[in-house]
Amino acid sequence: MAAEPAFDEAIHAPSRLRLCGLLRPVEDAEFSALRATLDMSEANLSKTVKALVELGYAQVKKESSASRSDRRRTTSVSLTARGKRAFDGHVAALQRLAAGVVV
Repeated sequence: MAAEPAFDEAIHAPSRLRLCGLLRPVEDAEFSALRATLDMSEANLSKTVKALVELGYAQVKKESSASRSDRRRTTSVSLTARGKRAFDGHVAALQRLAAGVVV
């Protein structure tokens, strides 16, 4: 089912839009991989993720890694169902805007 077009100011910020775009097609992604792919500082990515978590659009999971010999935990980020709907609606609104349809 196609998402209802809805421009979302919270997602439209470039760093949030790029992060949502990376997370949408995957179940989750490790924080370190997101940081490298987006070429963002850890602090900026943390702030971006926190904003999406506060909106209910993303969730963070911390867990032990079987591939690590130390006790540090890995952090992964994923979009919630609400976040996926919001992102899909925002993309649909942008597509309509690009097609010359008033959103």
